[in-house]
Amino acid sequence: MVIPSAADGAANLVESLKDLVMSTGFAHSMDEGLPFPFANYVMLLVAFILFYLAIARGFEPLLLVPIAFGVMLANIPGAYAELNKVPTEVGDYSQPGGLFYYLSMGVNYVIYPPLIFLAIGAMTDFGPMIANPKSIIMGAGAQLGIFVTLFFGYMIFSTSYFGEGVHLAASVAIIGGADGPTAIYVTTTLQQMDYLPAISIAAYSYMALIPAIQPPIMKLLTTKKERCIRMKQMRNVSKREKIIFPIIVVVLCGLFLPSSLPLLGMLMLGNLLKESGVTGRLAETASNGLCNVVTILLGTCVGFKATAGVFLQPITLIIIVLGLAAFAFGTAGGVLIAKFMNLFLKDKINPLIGSAGVSAVPMAARVSQKVGQQYVPDNYLLMHAMGPNVAGVIGSAVAAGILISFFPV
Repeated sequence: MVIPSAADGAANLVESLKDLVMSTGFAHSMDEGLPFPFANYVMLLVAFILFYLAIARGFEPLLLVPIAFGVMLANIPGAYAELNKVPTEVGDYSQPGGLFYYLSMGVNYVIYPPLIFLAIGAMTDFGPMIANPKSIIMGAGAQLGIFVTLFFGYMIFSTSYFGEGVHLAASVAIIGGADGPTAIYVTTTLQQMDYLPAISIAAYSYMALIPAIQPPIMKLLTTKKERCIRMKQMRNVSKREKIIFPIIVVVLCGLFLPSSLPLLGMLMLGNLLKESGVTGRLAETASNGLCNVVTILLGTCVGFKATAGVFLQPITLIIIVLGLAAFAFGTAGGVLIAKFMNLFLKDKINPLIGSAGVSAVPMAARVSQKVGQQYVPDNYLLMHAMGPNVAGVIGSAVAAGILISFFPV
């Protein structure tokens, strides 16, 4: 038996300590693939800012907290490789993959966004839209931001500098639908995964900032007289109408635009579970337990994809700017279509409710109510605004189907 000398023991100890140091996050701060040294720490700062907006300022905490946590996990130096490890075969044994290798399958294979739509449907009342079908036109008008941004995005991304094209433009344009799951769905389906973190974070961040983004645009495009318009009370919608509605929507959209059904079909399934009156337990599960679980997984996985090497690129700034433009044009489109409709209507529409045509439910409707009450304190626009608001949810899903059909990969 060979007894190791003291020198050998000291050498082994030094080697072990060296391996320990090299396994720490500090040793990975200068890894190749980063846009600049210590870029990970810049992304950690981004995560901390998102935590602040969500926790201290209350901006969409149910979404931003999981996203920020995912960003933090992905950008702790050395952590991404461990958490996203690919499973391998080692001799007769299988080495399992990292946690997020498996969890991210729900994003990569477009599973989480339709499940979110199932939950949204179970929480949504389409009654205000059915009671006032004109709100469908306002919801459609609010999709203007998607198609305006699609044009400008294509002009920018098709240049030789970026070398991208219509698929990236479509993925960025869908931010104007004010619907994070829809943005993730379109981006993933069009295979723009490198830009998913920037697009999804922009979409969710602007959804959270709707109370700051929309009011200036609404006031700019309306007169004080228009903002003071009172609307008649809506009729009551029967149970039968609410049950028939999701079935008709699925059949019609399925016949004319099958590519919209993964989102729209799940939305209407959730709504039918709610309105049928015989599947209360399923509706409760979809709107609570399922919604909460999928929101955690989707948000964390999306944030986890925002590594420094992917996120800290010049194109990210372009995506953020175009996303803001999409929101602005979407808000303007809803307001302007309401003003246009008033040219032909005896009972005038308060154009403030047109801004709720973006599908951020119910926040956009609450903004319409709040701005209206600044001029007439007892003018209650919330239920009227919910019509174009829920129409916008359908509109964003239809717009997603159009983009996917027009620009197949």
